Amino acid sequence: MNKINQLIKQIPLFSSLDKKDLETLASSGRLLSLKQGETLFRKGDEGTALYIVKHGNIKIVLPSKVGDEIIVTIFSDGDYFGEMALLDGEARSADAIAIDESEVFILKRNKFLEFLKSNVNAIKSILSLLSKRLRMTDELLEDTCFLSISARLAKKLLELVASYGREEEGEVHIDLSLTQKELGDMIGATRESINKELKTLRKRGILVTDGSHISIKDIELLKLRAKRF
Repeated sequence: MNKINQLIKQIPLFSSLDKKDLETLASSGRLLSLKQGETLFRKGDEGTALYIVKHGNIKIVLPSKVGDEIIVTIFSDGDYFGEMALLDGEARSADAIAIDESEVFILKRNKFLEFLKSNVNAIKSILSLLSKRLRMTDELLEDTCFLSISARLAKKLLELVASYGREEEGEVHIDLSLTQKELGDMIGATRESINKELKTLRKRGILVTDGSHISIKDIELLKLRAKRF
C-alpha cells in the first residue's frame, strides 16, 4: 500500500474502503505542495475539491473588510476539510492558508460525491464532523462574547497543548509555530493584547517563548486562568 493509500485509509471517512476502492480513490486525486503563507483557496472560490493534509498545517481564516482575521481552526496531518462546499454547491466560506510548508491531497468533487453515493457510513461520518465543527464555531463566538482575553488565550493554549503538545524535561512544547498576530486571530484579540498577556504569563512562570514557539511550564496555573472571566 503506497503512502497516499495509507493517508486515505487512516481517515475515518474512508476507513471502510476495501483495497480496490481505496486504490481507485487514491488514483483519482493528486498531491499539491504549498509554501509557508501560500493560499490554497479564498473565500468565494468555487468548491471543486476535498483536501486531506499529508503533512503541515493549514489555517482556516475568516477575512474582514477592515483587515482583521479570525482563525476558525487549524488542520494538521491526516485532517480533511473543504467538504461543506462540495455538499451544498456553494462557494468557499473562508480562506485556507498554509502556516508552514505543507502538502495536501486533492480529491475532485465528482469523485468524492460518487464515493458518497455508495457509502452510507461515510455520509454519517461527515454529518457528525460538520456538527462538531459547528459546535466549535458556536463555542468560539461564546468565548469571544463572555470570556476575558486572558481566559481566551489560556483556553486556546490548552487546546494547542492537547493537539500539538510534546512533553520534554518537565515542560510541554507546542509543536506549532504561531506568530502573536495568529494567536490573536484565533481568539479575536489584537497582537498588542497577546504580547501583553504573554509577558504576564512569562513573568508568572506559566510559560516560556522562543520566537514563535511556546512551551508551557505550569499547566495547572494555565487551567486556572482559562476559567477566569
